[in-house]
Amino acid sequence: MSLPFDATELAADFADKSPQDILKLAFEHFGDELWLSFSGAEDVVLVDMAWKLNKNVKVFSLDTGRLHPETYRFIDQVREHYGISIDLLSPDATALEPLVKAKGLFSFYKDGHGECCGIRKTAPLRRKLATVKAWATGQRHDQSPSTRSQVAVVELDAAFSTAQNTLFKFNPLAQMSSEAIWAYIRMLELPYNSLHERGFVSIGCEPCTRPVLPNQHEREGRWWWEEATQKECGLHAGNLIAKG
Repeated sequence: MSLPFDATELAADFADKSPQDILKLAFEHFGDELWLSFSGAEDVVLVDMAWKLNKNVKVFSLDTGRLHPETYRFIDQVREHYGISIDLLSPDATALEPLVKAKGLFSFYKDGHGECCGIRKTAPLRRKLATVKAWATGQRHDQSPSTRSQVAVVELDAAFSTAQNTLFKFNPLAQMSSEAIWAYIRMLELPYNSLHERGFVSIGCEPCTRPVLPNQHEREGRWWWEEATQKECGLHAGNLIAKG
């Protein structure tokens, strides 16, 4: 299969380019086939930038069934603000129901978040990405220095590519800091998740997310009962591991 470009070469060429330039590159190659992953947190900046370049931008979000009420309201607020559809991906009930029956609703506090995230997040994402040629995320270097500091702005998706489908992944916000993200949100008065006003920085599922204290890193509010270097749910971990 001939690839549309060399991802490693483009990653080097675009490492210092603006998020808008990276998104333009993505739309240039994939047009309306590019999908944005929206988590219901500060990556509304990604949606805003992409929408200004392409009003037909396609967006999806993972509905784990365990999100905060504020996150569900925020997803709908973004949908209405931009006049776009947001595909909500739900877990497969035939996989989820046996887990809940056997282990209850909070087994991750005892045996780690991997199994629950695998069913509620990774499997629905894999199902979606099997039908997609390229996707863009809101990953940033400063979100997790131990796991995301080397995230490239363009990459072959080693975690979700298949023999039938070579998947490209764009991370346009990789070089942006949290301060820059929030300056953008405030300057343009973008909608944001009201949980941010209560000390939540990195927002995931309700049982696995808590506010952080001053000077704590944002990822310390996620899966706080686990080892600090393992704060990934599987959505990006495969690509991070592949980088060594």
